[in-house]
Amino acid sequence: MEPHHWQLTDDLTEFLHLADDFLRSRPALHTVTLTVSEALRTRGPHTHGAEPPRFGVLREPGGPVRATLLHTPPHPVQLTPLDPAEAAALADRLAEAGHPVPGVWAERETAAAFATAWRHRTGMIAEQTVRQRLYRLAELTPPDRTPPGRARVAGAADRELLARWYVEFVADTGGQARQDPAQWVASRLEHGGATLWETPDGTPVSLAGNLPESAGQIRVAPVYTPAALRGHGYAGAVTAEVSGRAAATGAEVLLFTDLANPVSNRLYQRLGYRPVADFATWSFTAPSG
Repeated sequence: MEPHHWQLTDDLTEFLHLADDFLRSRPALHTVTLTVSEALRTRGPHTHGAEPPRFGVLREPGGPVRATLLHTPPHPVQLTPLDPAEAAALADRLAEAGHPVPGVWAERETAAAFATAWRHRTGMIAEQTVRQRLYRLAELTPPDRTPPGRARVAGAADRELLARWYVEFVADTGGQARQDPAQWVASRLEHGGATLWETPDGTPVSLAGNLPESAGQIRVAPVYTPAALRGHGYAGAVTAEVSGRAAATGAEVLLFTDLANPVSNRLYQRLGYRPVADFATWSFTAPSG
């Protein structure tokens, strides 16, 4: 595999023309690339001063697409599954192009292979920072006990609460916000993609979001309950509500969990979610001195 087999572009339309069939061939494994590229297509990059998005496809001349790259700075590069030789070719290609790579997010083995290749190619320090598991809903099993209250789809009056919880969720999970909170809220409200669990007196206590259907799948994200309100079953109740509604459309229902949080992993398995694959994020930093 040669570095020039990686074709890089800043043109989203060109990328989707080349890669769409490949991405839709394994939509669960490619779910993040599918949903991010769709958001870029419909809403624009929202770069906030960062570099514009960059895309890439791996294919030998005249051959089919074998893998893709999607990078929305300042976030890590997103990769579909690669073998070590393909990862090494990509590291060479990006280094030759002078493309800065703050980190990588991919299926576990792919992320490790690229981190190793990038370290060897550039001398950067590579550190695994997040481990996640992708789950697919098999058959929804509602919680044995549902807490008092009800689920409702969030509306315009919930904008401030949703923005605050989005910021808290990102901080709680150690991630980076992909959108301005107000823009994130607006995008969720326009398709009913935020559901709240509220107590009998109308107080919101938990959130489960969902992305729009893409390639026959709906991804549940995020699920958040403020720390002081956890342990009452609110997250399970609202996640079951959103999962059931998504499954009723006939879509495949997916979600990611942080493997450092065993409580959430047990919760989703009790609801009927089954593991698909593990993913990892690696961060790259220059050596001191």
